[in-house]
Amino acid sequence: MMEKPLLEIRDYRLNFNTFDGVYHALDGVNLSVVAGQSLGIVGETGCGKSVTVRNVLGLLPSPPADVISGEILYRGKDLLRVDQKEMQRIRGSEIAMIFQDPMTYLNPVFSIGTQMVDAIMAQQKSLPREQRKNKREARQHAIAMLEKVHLPNPEKQIDRYPHELSGGMRQRVLIAMALSGAPKLLIADEPTTALDVTIQAQILDLIAELVEDMGLSVILITHDLGVVAKICDRVAVMYAGQVVEYGSVDDVFTRPRHPYTEGLLRSIPHPGRPPESLSGIPGFLPNLLSPPKGCRFFERCPKALEKCRETPPRISRPEKGAEALCHLYSEERGDA
Repeated sequence: MMEKPLLEIRDYRLNFNTFDGVYHALDGVNLSVVAGQSLGIVGETGCGKSVTVRNVLGLLPSPPADVISGEILYRGKDLLRVDQKEMQRIRGSEIAMIFQDPMTYLNPVFSIGTQMVDAIMAQQKSLPREQRKNKREARQHAIAMLEKVHLPNPEKQIDRYPHELSGGMRQRVLIAMALSGAPKLLIADEPTTALDVTIQAQILDLIAELVEDMGLSVILITHDLGVVAKICDRVAVMYAGQVVEYGSVDDVFTRPRHPYTEGLLRSIPHPGRPPESLSGIPGFLPNLLSPPKGCRFFERCPKALEKCRETPPRISRPEKGAEALCHLYSEERGDA
């Protein structure tokens, strides 16, 4: 029997109302994460990775965001329909998020300690009064979390301001802040984008260590397929607002089914392959103000069929291997 998902996104459709018209950002997204599992979401810039997860915490303002259909179920509760008070309780204490650029999400006029203590105190508002920490206890908890994420000299660093820390140190502060409420699910939205390669590796090792030590479930958004292979159990490949392939990391990386996934994998340098084996994916993402009638990858696909132009593909669910949103496999089965 399959374990019940901790988080489940079902048939999620989301538009943005813009001055140029309706932008069809997400079209029928389905994803799930069980307790203790890591899910990677990959794809080109603009494919809908961050938009998919931001409304898990109600971070998309409406307007312009407009949920057309679907559910985001956390432990069976639809987060799209909870009130603001309940969402504030869930943020931090149940689900936490790490963002791309730590300098953007740390207030430059307050010390690290002030910001962490305020976050810890805010996360305790739903607890009975006798269980809440006072400011001194919250500060000690903040220092302990900074130590847990391997920030050097946390007793001194806690009184510094964001501009006094390096990019990697600031990202460790954000991770410590996110985990200070002991959440069950951590969403990491390209947490290493603004960092150099060496620090990226350290942050990824840290996230992997925390997942194991704290039993966290993780959703990791990234452009780097190597990162997903290192950290994640499952992977969702997104293209133009749709999940085009979804399965275990082993299935997707060793037996890719969707032509877009194949193109992404061919674009990665490999020490055992000649440089001329590298190839990119020609063309550009479609304009989602007026999305294609059929497959959204049709114009760029080397394996496109004539029916791909007008007929939207359906998910192919094989007995073994990853799911793929592609007509090729319905053709193999003889589906109409």
